[in-house]
Amino acid sequence: MLFRVGGVLVLSGRRYRLRLTAVQAAMCEEFGNMCRVVWNTGLEQRRQYRQRGVWMNYVPQAAELADAKRDHSWLTAAPSHVLQQTLKDLDRACQDHGTFTVKWRSKTRWAPSFRFPAGNLITVQRLGRKWGRVKLPKLGWVTFRWSRPPGGETRSATVSRKGGHWFVSLLVDDQATTPAQHAMPDTAVGVDRGVKVAAVTSDGEFFDRPFITAGETVRYRRLQQQLARTKKGSVNRARVRAHMNKIMGRVTDRRTDFCAVTAALLTAKSALVVLEDLKTRNMTASASGTLAAFGSRVVQKRGLNRAILDKGWHRLELALTSAARYTGTRVVKVNPAYTSQRCAACGFVTETNRDSQAVFRCKAAGCGHTAHADVNAAINIKHAAGHAVSACGDLGNSRSVKQEPVGRATGRTPS
Repeated sequence: MLFRVGGVLVLSGRRYRLRLTAVQAAMCEEFGNMCRVVWNTGLEQRRQYRQRGVWMNYVPQAAELADAKRDHSWLTAAPSHVLQQTLKDLDRACQDHGTFTVKWRSKTRWAPSFRFPAGNLITVQRLGRKWGRVKLPKLGWVTFRWSRPPGGETRSATVSRKGGHWFVSLLVDDQATTPAQHAMPDTAVGVDRGVKVAAVTSDGEFFDRPFITAGETVRYRRLQQQLARTKKGSVNRARVRAHMNKIMGRVTDRRTDFCAVTAALLTAKSALVVLEDLKTRNMTASASGTLAAFGSRVVQKRGLNRAILDKGWHRLELALTSAARYTGTRVVKVNPAYTSQRCAACGFVTETNRDSQAVFRCKAAGCGHTAHADVNAAINIKHAAGHAVSACGDLGNSRSVKQEPVGRATGRTPS
């Protein structure tokens, strides 16, 4: 998504639920499968070239795609620019993450999606209070639920399937601009992300909510048991997986809404939002193999991974970055080392400062500072903005009276 700071244009997304006819739904499924084949074929070709020490990029692959369409007539069913956009997305992914890191698009696990990049070929009309329609190449007029006006000129459209429903995401030019300065330029807040409470601020605010109900948890567990008893590729397996996706779709929507609302509140009243620089993907990596000899530790690590992913740490970071475009807020990430063990009052660092998950009590002589552990960590995060957290425990102008523990991991333990 493009944006420029200082009164320059911001492109925004609008997502709507589609009401497709049976023919249109089949075409969307077909287009999605074609894009998946193009992605996987292009990725395989890139990997083969890299193994021989030769580079492959978008331009020659686009030319080969044109030749493939002459040899394989089924590729002509999809609009050309949709398949070309898939190759562009693959090219960008390989540049950002590496050819051998980019994942394959599985037929069973990947949700079909494809993008129409030509905004001049897309027309949006309102039909009434609840419904509108959009004209897409080869699909024709498609009806969608009018939940909000697009509010600008359409630049592109992405069609995707989620939880048994199809959606269209319009990228629009709504003439919004990023302010050169926040309305309250001297305000700042630190945010501590945890597994008990999703987000706690240095001002003492707690942001959290359940994303899955008890009944949904029970139903999902039963569906997992049913899935284990089904045969791969069977109709029953697809039916069970569809029910599971429906439940997880609701959970994802709640998490997305929570992160968006929290980000809007934080950026509206703070010119600076400070987060820990957490590598969520590394922190949630599987412990299998590395801790194979310690079965209980593997189970504990698996539970921690699920708790981190459930709270949506990375999604909140993305939501903050997106919301900051409209308020002029700066989002800064700082070194997470020992922010949960350091006393925000005197700077003393020791792992025994935390009496429990929620209670922080400084053990330094003459201090005795007591606070909620997450609030204390959020204050440390706020103070660390613009200051290097050194190996000796420096934090702004305060200095710890104790060296940081030797032989401990550099990342802070999630609270």
